[in-house]
Amino acid sequence: MRKPIALMMLLVFLALPALLGAQTQPPQVGASLPDMKIQKPADSDGMKYLGLSGSGTFSADQVRAQVLIIQIFSLYCPYCQKDAPNMNRFFSLIEGNPRLKGKIKILGIGAGNTQFEVNTFKKKYKVEFALVPDGDFAIHKIIGEVRTPYFIVVKLGGPKKREVVYSRLGAHEDVEAFLAEVIRLTGIQ
Repeated sequence: MRKPIALMMLLVFLALPALLGAQTQPPQVGASLPDMKIQKPADSDGMKYLGLSGSGTFSADQVRAQVLIIQIFSLYCPYCQKDAPNMNRFFSLIEGNPRLKGKIKILGIGAGNTQFEVNTFKKKYKVEFALVPDGDFAIHKIIGEVRTPYFIVVKLGGPKKREVVYSRLGAHEDVEAFLAEVIRLTGIQ
């Protein structure tokens, strides 16, 4: 008699996150990026880079690009700090290539970071792409509470809206290879 009750309780426990609508995994390749409200960059350069105007929040669909690369980072993550020069080089490779400039955008989301902390990271590591805070971990929870740095590459256009084509934990030592993979996965020309 006790085994069926224990089994029932185990099944309820395992199904609870799905029943509550919790995202327990990072976005999977082939799936759509979950809809989320992202705080607009505080700096005008970040706003211009993403093709946004006004203040408040935005969604990934509003970024003016064909591909959006989301980097989940934290000011307090030593791997993110170490990877910052590589990401700056990655950004330069995109912006320096007339075939890619404007088609691929990078957005850093500071998991658990306030605007002050995001600004500190941006200034200290001379980050030129847009960084936004996620001080209350709202976005971090939606995307499965990933560790940092975490990268999600999203095709914004095409038949499948916000299609995730790449989802991976870890820094990129070889940014040229990462860019080649992004181009291959997205079919961007």
